[in-house]
Amino acid sequence: HVQLVESGGGSAQAGGSLSLSCAASGDSSSSACMGWFRQAPGKEREGVASIHTGSGNTRYTNSVKGRFTISQDNAKNTLYLQMNSLKSEDTAMYYCAGKPTTCSGRACACGTSDDEYNYWGQGTQVTVS
Repeated sequence: HVQLVESGGGSAQAGGSLSLSCAASGDSSSSACMGWFRQAPGKEREGVASIHTGSGNTRYTNSVKGRFTISQDNAKNTLYLQMNSLKSEDTAMYYCAGKPTTCSGRACACGTSDDEYNYWGQGTQVTVS
């Protein structure tokens, strides 16, 4: 069983930056998909970014491209989300999620549909004003 714990949320002004971290522990797969998701009040949860831990390939939802960066430190089993040029519409609860994958190789990439992911963190609030 994999446990995910997010940290780093908080408040920022529009145009500012925040960085989120997600520490993973427990059973680990040689390859996995890791993602960041968010849910604003009254809205459905949406995928923000994903990364394949083996290939390092990333994907982003259009609204955050060029502003957010997903990255990983495999030695620390930690996932990151650097958020720059924040907008009020980025305000949401942010969740880290993961799933094992059998895909290995440089071409592997991961989706951002939340129903694909097995493991979830408890969430961290990001508020932009």
